[in-house]
This record gives sequence, C-alpha cells and structure tokens, in this order.
Amino acid sequence: MAGKTQTRRRALREALIEHAERRIHADGLAALRARDLAQDAGCALGAIYNVFGDLGELVLAVNARTFEALGAQVAEALADAPQDATGQLVVMARAYHRFAAENYHAWRALFDIDRPAGAAAPDWYLTEMNRLFAYIEAPLRALFPDLGPQDLALLTRALFSSVHGIVMLALNEASAGVPQAEVDRMIALVLHRMAGLPQGK
Repeated sequence: MAGKTQTRRRALREALIEHAERRIHADGLAALRARDLAQDAGCALGAIYNVFGDLGELVLAVNARTFEALGAQVAEALADAPQDATGQLVVMARAYHRFAAENYHAWRALFDIDRPAGAAAPDWYLTEMNRLFAYIEAPLRALFPDLGPQDLALLTRALFSSVHGIVMLALNEASAGVPQAEVDRMIALVLHRMAGLPQGK
C-alpha cells in the first residue's frame, strides 16, 4: 500500500510541476493560483500541500527545470563558439538573451520568486548558478590571467549581473530605451571594450 501511495504522490508531483510550468510560461508567475493548478491536475486543493510545502516550493521545482534548459542552451551555443575568449563570452550572452526572450515568463520566475528575509537559496539553485558562472569564468581566466580566485569570482558575477541587467531592461519595453535589434550589439560592444578589443560583430 505504501508503494502505491508513493507512486501516486510522485505522479501528482510531476503533474503539478508540468501544469505550473505551462501556466508560468503562458501568464507569468504572478498569475499562478493553487486553485487553478488543482483543477488542472484533477486533485483537491489540499493535495497540493501534501506534495509541496507551499506554492513557492512548487515554483522552485519549475525553476529547476528552467535553469536546466537555460544551461543546455548556453552549452549548445558554446559548442559552436569561436576559440577566442571574448567571442565565447559574446556567444554565451547572446544565448542568454535569446533564452530570456523566448521563455520570458519562466526566465523572470527564476529571479522574481519571493523568499523569506534572510533565507538562503536552495542548494540546487546555487549549483545551477555556479554551473553558469563556470561557463563565464573559463574565458575570463584566459583574458585576465593575473586575477586571483576571489577577484575572478567577483568579476564573473559582475559580468553576469551586467549582461542580465541589459537583458532585463531590454525586455522591459517601458524602460529599455534600446531597440531589440540592437541589444546583442550593445552586449558585444561592452564585452569587447572590457577586454580592450575593437568592437566585434
């Protein structure tokens, strides 16, 4: 009996994640409602909280899938990237921009989820972020071999924050001030100038 209960619980968990993922992709995190999910999954409202502690925990499970998809897109882009370090950074930044534009609501949910004050990010979140940072850190190490580990880690996070900020503002039509067609060129300009190189394409 316990085995059947666990199987049903796992099936419900996967169904709830899939339904939440679809709703976030379509309408954004703010529109996610437990009652809608219960109707989608054909379960009682309380059953959601038997599987997840709260709706935030369910969103984190969706975000884990989003992070995995983002990492896969960055890795795929790098497979065809040029050998020079700055070119690799540009390719990664463009892949990040493309993923955010194509999966806007899910991408925003990675950063918009509420956490209690002082609460640490989950281990999986830190693991996925560190995987992204590792992609960025490798070419930065080639560009700035004199940097120590701490400064390299800081520069990696600063560069990610810069690209993320450009993409965030660019996709927010009310505050962008830069045509979408120019965003990738803007990012390439920043990266090439940071590396002390002429502007690339």
